[in-house]
Amino acid sequence: MRIGNVEISGYAALAPMAGVADQAFRELCREFGACYVVGEMASSKGLTMQGRKTEELLAVTEDQRPMGVQLFGDDPLTMAKAAERCMDFSPGIIDINMGCPAPKVAAGGGGSALMKNPDLAGKIVKAVAGAVPVPVTVKIRKGWDDSAVNAVEMAKILEQNGAAALTVHGRTRQQMYAGTADREIIRLVKQAVSVPVIANGDVVDGPSAKAMYDETGADMVMVGRGSCGAPWIFAQIDAYMQNGIVIELPTLTDRLGIMLTHIHRLCQIKGERVGMKEARKHCSWYIKGLKGAAAFRREVAGIAELKDLDFIVDAVITKAAIG
Repeated sequence: MRIGNVEISGYAALAPMAGVADQAFRELCREFGACYVVGEMASSKGLTMQGRKTEELLAVTEDQRPMGVQLFGDDPLTMAKAAERCMDFSPGIIDINMGCPAPKVAAGGGGSALMKNPDLAGKIVKAVAGAVPVPVTVKIRKGWDDSAVNAVEMAKILEQNGAAALTVHGRTRQQMYAGTADREIIRLVKQAVSVPVIANGDVVDGPSAKAMYDETGADMVMVGRGSCGAPWIFAQIDAYMQNGIVIELPTLTDRLGIMLTHIHRLCQIKGERVGMKEARKHCSWYIKGLKGAAAFRREVAGIAELKDLDFIVDAVITKAAIG
């Protein structure tokens, strides 16, 4: 599929999850077959004020391409200026977040709050699209709540104002991440617009990805929480979509090896102090559902050095080998 002048070949993209989809994780997911990745959302206000932490969210390396960077905000002019600043990082696409349900974001008028103001949403897209030479995409939700399901209306307005593609999460903001994602609303959006539509919500393996494609007619699926602690999901989706093959989950040894690769890379990019602090949540996801997971989480929660994680993992693998 093509988004503007950007060609994307594959089946599943990595969603721009704040605090999760950083450079280390994006690169790892690309290695497992993610066909497209989007960086963590960055504040348009923070970027125009040249905040260092905001700029760190926009790093684009060759290993991550094709890659988009994501902005959030509620002011067209500020969003346009921020988009211009994004070009210093050479992204292939600029994505606008109109779906984040976090109270901190929505209370400021950004994210999913824009689902309540389609006219302003359109003005933001028009301003950003007019400010940059790359395609502009938008991520939206089903609506604000069950009494205001307006994804189709929003999609039409966004397309008219220059959106080159749309990602639709099949839940309302009120649902947050509870319940089941509505595939029918994604199908209706796909029928209502001519730009590519990316389907998001409840894709956790190959069969669920295929069901999403079949039931929505989407051009691509996007994986969010299903990839947490499981970057191999992209290889699973590729195998199932291409040949109907179900790839088994990695063994304990392989899973922990992938986890260590991830955490080592995280520490290399962010430094050991920050990397090990962030590693705790990733480690919990990697070993979720495995025998002894609770004890492993307790051990990992108290460590601050990478060598200690290596030691714990070696002990777990040795114990498993002995039986």
